[in-house]
Amino acid sequence: MRDFNIWLQSFKEVIAGYRYYTDFGKIYRNVEGIKVQLCLMNSLIGSADIETDFQRLCTQYPEILGCIPILLAKREAEIPIYDTTSGEHRFNFKKPNHTAAQYATFMRETGLFELIGNKHISNLVDYVTGVETGLDSNARKNRGGDAMEDLVETYIRKSGLVKERDYFKEMYIHDIQNRWDIDLSCISNEGETEKRFDFVIKRPQMIYGIETNFYTSSGSKLNETARSYKTLAIETRDLDNFRFVWITDGKGWLSAKNNLKETFDVLPDLYNLADLDNGIISDILK
Repeated sequence: MRDFNIWLQSFKEVIAGYRYYTDFGKIYRNVEGIKVQLCLMNSLIGSADIETDFQRLCTQYPEILGCIPILLAKREAEIPIYDTTSGEHRFNFKKPNHTAAQYATFMRETGLFELIGNKHISNLVDYVTGVETGLDSNARKNRGGDAMEDLVETYIRKSGLVKERDYFKEMYIHDIQNRWDIDLSCISNEGETEKRFDFVIKRPQMIYGIETNFYTSSGSKLNETARSYKTLAIETRDLDNFRFVWITDGKGWLSAKNNLKETFDVLPDLYNLADLDNGIISDILK
């Protein structure tokens, strides 16, 4: 019998590599995609009559509208606005649906004319590079999940398994059922729910559905995940040819350890990275 508290103490604080914090390659590509528009907009920096100059520029080069959302740290091509005087507007910056004067109003009221005209910045390309860097921090959660998947995959490969022969990535329940003629209706709500596993390992007498995640911080998501996987563990425990495996880690679990323990108590195949270091994948495949 494993001791939950001892097991929890072996959780890692971080698995982030050097490239985890900022994806500069993606940032540079995003900026390059609108660099021409930004350079045209640079002509407005320090303008004495920025509204007139903007409308003239907008009429001559309407494509400059495409770079305006990112100046407000927005990626959407359409931005809704409620004007207390004229009511609701939905400004489209990809397919212009307002006059140049109305777009000038947008620029003025959002503070962009103040930013550009009064030389609070000296170069919009540099400014947007900074905005993109800030927005990229939102992608760290996804990169953290990817990092955990990549790390787990290295252990799977070390155990001698070959991708697309012995193990498969991101496989849905219906793909598992169709490929190996196995009934997983107990976890698909009779076909109504489409669950996807991060990894699926196929051995002669058993199929392993594997979920992976890593949590550096606390939050309601951890409790939801623990409860969901507890349910999944209970639903699959009577299957003869399928085993659910959950590999998780991260100090974020310290704030949700009670929910994690509930799943630990009903799911024998709940492991962390220390377990992988100790060769658990090879052990469970025996």
